[in-house]
Amino acid sequence: MNAIKVVQCWDDGVVDDIRLIEILRKHRAKASFNLNFGYFGAVRDEGWNYRDVKRVSRLAKSEIRDVYEGFLVANHGFTHPHLPQIPIDEAVSCIRQGKDALEQHFGYPVTGFAYPFGDYNPEIMEVICEAGHAYARTADARSENADGKVSPQDDPMALHPHCHFLAPDFYERLEQVKAVGGVFYFWGHSYELVVEQDWADFDAKICRLNSDPAVEWANLPDVFRIENAGRKCRD
Repeated sequence: MNAIKVVQCWDDGVVDDIRLIEILRKHRAKASFNLNFGYFGAVRDEGWNYRDVKRVSRLAKSEIRDVYEGFLVANHGFTHPHLPQIPIDEAVSCIRQGKDALEQHFGYPVTGFAYPFGDYNPEIMEVICEAGHAYARTADARSENADGKVSPQDDPMALHPHCHFLAPDFYERLEQVKAVGGVFYFWGHSYELVVEQDWADFDAKICRLNSDPAVEWANLPDVFRIENAGRKCRD
C-alpha cells in the first residue's frame, strides 16, 4: 500500500459550509472552497430549494473571512454562469473580477479556479490561465483506471477529480489510487448533506480518511507545485 495525498474542494460558499468546516477542523483535514464573490451580500440571501427537501442560502460577505479562516479559497467566477455559453468578454470579466475580489477580500493570491457547472472549453481554459490562475477543476470524474494522477491530460487548466464525495464507489477509487500512490481528489457541495444521517456519514468518512496511515491531507497548490501562474498558456 502506497502513501497518498488527499485533496478536497467545495463549491458555492453556502451556510452549510460552517457545519462542514467544523467537521474538517475536528479531524484537522485540509480543503479549499470555491466561491462566487459577487453573490455575497450584506446579509445572507433568501436562498433556493435543493431538490425540494432543503432550503439553501449563501453566506453574508461580512462572515466569509471568519468562516474560511485556515482554509484556502479559490475562484468560482464572480457569478455562476455557464462560461462557454456567454459572450467571451462577459466570461473574461466574470473570471477576472471574481479573482480580484477574492484577493482583495482575503488578502492573498487566489490561484485556483473551479468551472461553474463544470462547463468549460479550450477558449475558457485559456482565459482562466491568462488571468493568472494556476489550475482549474472540472466536474469530470476520472475513469476507473486511476493512476494516481488527477489530470490525465497533464493540463492544470483541466484537473479532473476522481469522484464526487457521494460517489457510490468512493472507497474503490480511493483504493485504486492507494495501489499506485499519488493524489486522490474529491469534491462536492455542503448543501448536499441534507439529513442528520448524511452529516454523520460525512463525519465518519473524514474520520476514516484521517485515521488511514496511508493518507496525508494536502492542498492543491502544495500537491501540484504549480508555480507558473500567469505564464504564456498556449503556444
